Amino acid sequence: MAIAQADKTINVYTALEDDQIAVYLPLFEKEHPDIKVNIVRDSTGVVTAKLLAEKDNPQADAIWGLAATSLLVADQQGLLEPYAPAGLDRILPEFRDSRNPPHWVGIDTYFSVFCVNTVELNKRNLPMPTSWADLTKPEYKGQIVMSNPASSGTGFLSVATLLQMKGEEEGWKYLDALHENIAQYMHSGSKPCRVAGAGEYVIGISFDFRAIRQKNEGQPIEAIFPSEGSGWEVEANALVKKAQIKDAAKTFLDWAISDAIMQEYAKSFPVTAAKTNVPIPAGYPADPVAQLFAGNDLNWAAANRERILEEWTKKYDVKSEPRS
Repeated sequence: MAIAQADKTINVYTALEDDQIAVYLPLFEKEHPDIKVNIVRDSTGVVTAKLLAEKDNPQADAIWGLAATSLLVADQQGLLEPYAPAGLDRILPEFRDSRNPPHWVGIDTYFSVFCVNTVELNKRNLPMPTSWADLTKPEYKGQIVMSNPASSGTGFLSVATLLQMKGEEEGWKYLDALHENIAQYMHSGSKPCRVAGAGEYVIGISFDFRAIRQKNEGQPIEAIFPSEGSGWEVEANALVKKAQIKDAAKTFLDWAISDAIMQEYAKSFPVTAAKTNVPIPAGYPADPVAQLFAGNDLNWAAANRERILEEWTKKYDVKSEPRS
C-alpha cells in the first residue's frame, strides 16, 4: 500500500505564478483526488538551475509552465523523457517540440510589457513611455526596475529579444543605455510590476499577465506594449527522465493540456497552445499575436543562453537586488 501511494505522489516543478497555481491546481485535485502533487515553485532561472543541479539524481517528476528555452537547455543535458500527452493533436505546431513523441509541449505565451504607475508618472511630470527606445531617455533615470535575466524568465526573454531585434552589437549598446536608467534588477518576473503598482518606482519591465491583473484589480498601472514589439516566451511542460517514471506524472501532463485547463490559461493569456473560445482578456491589444516580435527565435535564445547571461552578469549585475 505504501509503495502504491508513493507512486501516486509526484513532484512538479513550475514557474507559474502563485495566484495562477491557486486557480489551476484545485481543478486537477478534483479530477484526480488519488494523486498528491507537491508543487516546487520559483522563478524560471532558479527552477532551471535546480533541474540542472539535480541532473544525476532528479527530484522532479514533471515540469509545468516553465520557459521553453529552459526546457531546451534541460533537453540538451538529457534531462527530459519524450512523452506525447493525451490530446496532443490539438496543440498548434509552434507550441511543441517537433519530434514524435515530443520532449516538451507548450501551454501559452507570455510577453514583455511595461507596468507604468500613472500616479507617480504624473507626480513627476514624466511622459508616458511607448517604446523600448523611450526607456533610455534621460528623464527616466532611476525610475525603472527590471527582472534579472539570470533568475527570471521574463528578464531573459526581454534581453534575448532585444539582442535579436537590434542585432547583438546594437543590442548590447541599447542595454548599456537602459542600464543607466535602471534603479534595480529584481529576481522575479512579476516583482517589477508589483513595486511599480505600490508606487516604489514609476516603471517596471515585467510581463503581460501581471500588468493586466494589477490594472484590473484597480491599481494605478497602465500596461504598455512597446511599439517595436514584445519579447515573448512559451510556457511549456515536460516529463523528467529518471529511473522510475510514474504513471501519475503522465496523468498530470495529460491534464495540463486538456480542454478544461486550456480554457483557464486563456483567461490569463490571449495566446494559447490550443484554440479556445475564450475572448481576449481586457487590456490586451486587439491582435495580441501581432504584438509579438516576429524575429524571436527560442532555439537561438536557448543555444546562447549561457553566453548571454555571462555577459549580462558581468556588465550589469552590480545593480541587482540582494538575493533573499
